[in-house]
Amino acid sequence: MLFKRKTYDRMLEWKHETEGSRALLVEGARRVGKSTLVEEFAKREYAHHLIIDFSKASEELKDLFLQYRADLDVFFMYLQAYAGVTLPRRESVIVFDEVQRFPPAREFIKQLVADGRYDYIETGSLISIRRNVEGIVIPSEERAIRLNPLGFDEFLDAIGEDRLSFVINEAYEALAPLPDALHRKAMRLFREYMLVGGMPQVVQEYLDNRDIETVDRAKRDILALYDNDIAKFGGADATRIRRVFSMLPGQLAKHDKKFTLASLDKNARSREYADAFFWLSDACISAICYNVDDPAVGLAASANESSFKCYMADTGLLVAQLFRDNDTTPHEVYRDILMDRLEVNEGMLTENAVAQQLLASGHKLYFYSRRDDGDRRNTMEIDFLVTRGYDDAAGRMRVSPIEVKSKKNYRFASLGKFKDKFGKRVGTRFILHPKQLTKEADIVRLPLYMAHCL
Repeated sequence: MLFKRKTYDRMLEWKHETEGSRALLVEGARRVGKSTLVEEFAKREYAHHLIIDFSKASEELKDLFLQYRADLDVFFMYLQAYAGVTLPRRESVIVFDEVQRFPPAREFIKQLVADGRYDYIETGSLISIRRNVEGIVIPSEERAIRLNPLGFDEFLDAIGEDRLSFVINEAYEALAPLPDALHRKAMRLFREYMLVGGMPQVVQEYLDNRDIETVDRAKRDILALYDNDIAKFGGADATRIRRVFSMLPGQLAKHDKKFTLASLDKNARSREYADAFFWLSDACISAICYNVDDPAVGLAASANESSFKCYMADTGLLVAQLFRDNDTTPHEVYRDILMDRLEVNEGMLTENAVAQQLLASGHKLYFYSRRDDGDRRNTMEIDFLVTRGYDDAAGRMRVSPIEVKSKKNYRFASLGKFKDKFGKRVGTRFILHPKQLTKEADIVRLPLYMAHCL
């Protein structure tokens, strides 16, 4: 089953805007649905298509890419004969699936795009890891997009709640709360989303069986696949990568959720583990959220790479990773999430789910943290920062701080401190919480199920 994905619309934009002048590179974690999405796109949007899966391609097929690069007419004649297809000019797309398995094909993209007779789509995992691009020239004739796990709105579409998804978006645009009954339903489904996650295979298992054990096994299969990838592709950093990966739940369980290198090794240095974090992020297994020293519209300009949080790219996988030492995730954990009775780790899961929604909406992840032991009034923790237009400034971009609250009762003193410190740089301030939408001056309290709207 193909789930409705927002990335499909971005692929359509690429097709119509570039008209063959750029190849499309679809990146993403393993099992996130890249091949399925691209195959469906090729079938729907083109009269003819050819899919070459380099994880299965024969040596004879690969030899075509090596022997006939100097004569594209001969190359395409043999390629069509080998595949048993006809590819009319400008009516066809050629897909290089799992292109990282055969780097010469990716390098060939430059010539193929310049030739202009077909469109090209590449898919891959671990695409930009140095191991997979050594010895080749990375083509500049690519537009890269990342396919993330399903966001909450996509999850609603997948389970047949597309009308509710529409109503949530409309309510956000109007800054109007949902009726109480719909609010309760949306929160219940958001809790389902937190435990299931957004990996298509897992969502499909959930739809087919509605069985927690089956869902848990599917998530653990994916985690095992990631373990194998680390061993196979991690090279000299494999041990460090595995250590970081295993420590993610423990680090997120801390109050400030910042990753402490000393937890890995009391003598650990950032330069020793930098490649490990890069590897996990580049494989789309984790997502790094950097502390911003001086928040302004260009958040990346003052990002502190030595102070960061590291989220799991999918919250459903985080639930399973949290209990990897057990054969299965305890039933009571899933029950408590569904019944909104989880006490331990609730804040971790909620914040990770929000991070997942922000990523799915195209945001980079940043936060603000300042500690002042001399004057606690200057101490503040802001969970996330995004830049967006601000109505009171004629739509000009401002920094919006976001606080995430898993409980119905909370304090939000840091939002006031942040406004006092950075003044006109600050736009609308958001609180994401389990309660209804409310607005007071420039503070908007949104229910958690609207996180993807930001």
